Amino acid sequence: MDHRIHQVPRQHALQFPAKQNPKVDSNGLDFKSILQEKQELIISKHASERLQERNIHLNDQQWQLINEKVTEAKQKGITDSLVVMNNAALLVSAKNHTVVTAMNLEEASNRIFTNINGTILINE
Repeated sequence: MDHRIHQVPRQHALQFPAKQNPKVDSNGLDFKSILQEKQELIISKHASERLQERNIHLNDQQWQLINEKVTEAKQKGITDSLVVMNNAALLVSAKNHTVVTAMNLEEASNRIFTNINGTILINE
């Protein structure tokens, strides 16, 4: 048995297609940008409890607006933000796209907010 490597004529060799970048789809968008477009806000257990306790209700349109603004803030380098609305204030981690806690404006007016590096003001 001969274990030497033999030269194979080019016409008999396997032809592989040119290597493509697996992270880019046919439209030219990479995985990261597609994921950012589709990312929805996550409401932490703590924030969910606070929303219920404090009787804060936000409709789908308001959540969508918050989601858009948090995504925009993240693109500008903000990691932790305070979202101030007409009826509520939310602490949101733009880095994790997560609502950390929520309070009504009366409660928020007596607070000092630390460890945030951006504020989003939303007037509906």
